[in-house]
Amino acid sequence: TIMRVASAIALAVVLVLPRGSEAQTSLDGFGALSMNQLSSLGESGVPVDFGGRVSFELVPGVQAIGEFGRLGNVLPSVVAVPLSFSPVDLKGSAFYGGGGVRLLAAPRSAVSPYVEGTAGVAHLQFGLSGLGSTADAIARAALNLVDTSDPMLGFGGGVLLQGGPVHVDVGYRYKRILANGTVSSILSAGQGLQTHQVRFGLGVRF
Repeated sequence: TIMRVASAIALAVVLVLPRGSEAQTSLDGFGALSMNQLSSLGESGVPVDFGGRVSFELVPGVQAIGEFGRLGNVLPSVVAVPLSFSPVDLKGSAFYGGGGVRLLAAPRSAVSPYVEGTAGVAHLQFGLSGLGSTADAIARAALNLVDTSDPMLGFGGGVLLQGGPVHVDVGYRYKRILANGTVSSILSAGQGLQTHQVRFGLGVRF
């Protein structure tokens, strides 16, 4: 499962890698707003991106990271925006886990820009409503049959604001799910399943 993948990556980051005398481990929680969600801001039950991560300093300025979370809507805006003007509500969400590397420009400073790249696995879930109770039930049953787990790649950057053991993370993330299924391609209008996030995180180092 996705949670097992994320847990395994986190344990590898914290326990397997060698620990230097000044190496730091960080635990973070984050929330994010993606461009995919802007068409839903006037609705109840706005899809939310959130998750957690663990990072371990390999050498000053280089961190190994493990991350898990939820993407509230990975359908592209070309699909989400037109649907926001109709009674039909189509969503494509995903739970994911993965890992990667983060490079920090000034790891010991109060303000440190960074860039990162990640890879992992995402479990897709599609939902459809607004067609009527019977049609909704049939559509949901059909979509449940195409829920899949697919590779996912991501990159991003931002700024860490650090004070003592606490830090604030403000940044941008792009994540793309490499789903090759016919249904996924149709639901995304051939644009791919992806998200552009503005992310805010809070973490502690020890």
